[in-house]
Amino acid sequence: MKSRINKCIKSAVENYTRVFQDDILQEKIQKIVIKSIAAFRDDKKMLLCGNGGSASDAQHIAAELSGRFYADRPPLYAEALHVNSSYMTAVANDYGYETTYARMVEAAGRKGDILVGISTSGNSPNVVKAMRKAKETGMLTVGFTGKDGGKMKDICDIMICVPSVDTPRIQEAHILIGHIICQLIEEEMFPNA
Repeated sequence: MKSRINKCIKSAVENYTRVFQDDILQEKIQKIVIKSIAAFRDDKKMLLCGNGGSASDAQHIAAELSGRFYADRPPLYAEALHVNSSYMTAVANDYGYETTYARMVEAAGRKGDILVGISTSGNSPNVVKAMRKAKETGMLTVGFTGKDGGKMKDICDIMICVPSVDTPRIQEAHILIGHIICQLIEEEMFPNA
């Protein structure tokens, strides 16, 4: 079993190495941080969505921004779109699961807000539909996906494509990148906190 544990760790480390030897990816992370800071300073919000583990990542990132990362500082308006289970089940039942996030983007999203869609394949129908609705609304669209970006690559303003097709490795990189974004936003916006 120890050899299998080591194999998992080695795979994760190799994936992180690929991600962070990618200068273009790092430039995209910087761009997300800069655009997010501008949006928050302009009293805009960040909405996030995903399914399964990606929904957990969306909620985790929202909590780091709206609560705190390292510093005691004012909260930032960030929210994961799936946290209202009554809404999610009602809309899924009445309109279809693929419309759940798009309908909430229509209700809560405004021009200048940010939508972060997280999908390891880039093809989750409800996330893709939400990204399209966000574009129509004038929101900045940010995608976190795997290797080829799927359908989201043609929709998103900024795409983070983790260079892997292995779902757990993609998800591990997504939360690492999410943490980096949260830390840099906090440090830039609240340098004295």
